[in-house]
Amino acid sequence: MLEKMGKKSSEKPCNTIDTLIGEQTQITGNLVFSGGLRIDGKVQGDITAQGDGSTLILSERGEVTGNIRVPHLIINGTIKGNVHSSECVELQAKAEITGDMTYKSLEMALGATVNGGLIHEAEKGTPKLKAIGASDPVIS
Repeated sequence: MLEKMGKKSSEKPCNTIDTLIGEQTQITGNLVFSGGLRIDGKVQGDITAQGDGSTLILSERGEVTGNIRVPHLIINGTIKGNVHSSECVELQAKAEITGDMTYKSLEMALGATVNGGLIHEAEKGTPKLKAIGASDPVIS
């Protein structure tokens, strides 16, 4: 995904699925994982990744009601809660998020929806823009 955008990530996403939550599975409670996690079922609770290279994949049949905090995220299902990705988010065509999303890098397909705020988290060392007020000198 990042190579398509011409950007390099400091952390590489996990390329394997270590854990699968199947379509007929419902989990109630908070979930902590490392590596690769794919959700085809339903999770009610917060999901947190341990490890900088961890990846969460939410299929089009997957549903999460709770907050998500992971480095890498690929979404094609439904999330009701806030999302925080310290690296990259890929929203596929059937992705639907109701909540605020914080991200460093975002790829969004036609049809994906976010009903909430989009908050871009700048790279470390990237200068932020400063608003010029009326009292600040203007160079002519």
